[in-house]
Amino acid sequence: MIDLKTTYLGLELKNPLVASASTLSKRTSRVRQMEDAGVSAIVMYSLFEEQIVQDSLAFNYFMERGTESFAEALDYFPQLDRYNVSPDEYLEQIRKNKEAVKIPIIGSLNGVSNSGWIKYAKMMEEAGADALELNTYFIPANSELSAGELETHYVDLVKAVCDSVQIPVAVKLSPFFTALPNMVVKLANAGSQGLVLFNRFIQPDLNIEKMEVDTTLHLSTSAELLLPLRWMALLYGKVNADLALTSGVHTGEDLVKTVLAGANVAMVASEFIENGIDRAKAILTEMETWMSVYEYQSVESMRGTMSQRYVANPAAFERANYMKALQTYDNKLP
Repeated sequence: MIDLKTTYLGLELKNPLVASASTLSKRTSRVRQMEDAGVSAIVMYSLFEEQIVQDSLAFNYFMERGTESFAEALDYFPQLDRYNVSPDEYLEQIRKNKEAVKIPIIGSLNGVSNSGWIKYAKMMEEAGADALELNTYFIPANSELSAGELETHYVDLVKAVCDSVQIPVAVKLSPFFTALPNMVVKLANAGSQGLVLFNRFIQPDLNIEKMEVDTTLHLSTSAELLLPLRWMALLYGKVNADLALTSGVHTGEDLVKTVLAGANVAMVASEFIENGIDRAKAILTEMETWMSVYEYQSVESMRGTMSQRYVANPAAFERANYMKALQTYDNKLP
């Protein structure tokens, strides 16, 4: 009997397939469907820092009607209503989802400052969230902001949130830190019990006919698995925190690679959005079939077996063997 059980953030999960933060969790019916399809835990769609600010501004409008600053401040976040609901509705959705399913529900906060974070982290805990995911989505476009200042800011933010709640906290990271291994150790020391690799930065395109910025969201593909897979294999065994891989997991093969590299769990959204929530069943079946063929009896026995810690050629992960990889194309040319 193959054992798919794993642990993440101190939570015992029936398998390593977790639904990542997306609009799928906005409807309780879809949350039930994900549980029925085999998903072992669900990360809620994100509550954005800007949304908390907008909610406060709306309150201030009625308290201080007529102030000149309100209209400009509110226009600073013109599209929030398209994505999300108010903070209070978000907390209510956590409660509804918790009541509807037995699997863990993980709250998600997206932002870059302490403003409102500690308050809403506590409120998510009170609403029943089993854990929190801090999604630190930030583009350091200010040339006066140094890398050291930015990293200190992240660490202070994580520590403040971790100190304010009793439930475990994970941090969803960008891959663009100069010294990523050092950064993840700092975050773990600040109290983060999990690290999620990686945040997908939305890359805007330019519409040259309408002369507008095109912010269309493009779903991930399996090709995007390579970056987080490499860093997962490099970090496994070197940081005192659980590891989650997100972005690029679409098949059972992708899920197998994720665990072999060292992840406790793999997080999926794009595949469910594009091809249906029931894809979870097929992904898990594909993983079980592979484990049976290669004689792995449990997820724990295979986790990390192809990380840098155990492979015969660690340099393949460290330098990515550019010359060897390029040579494979050179050999195909006439």
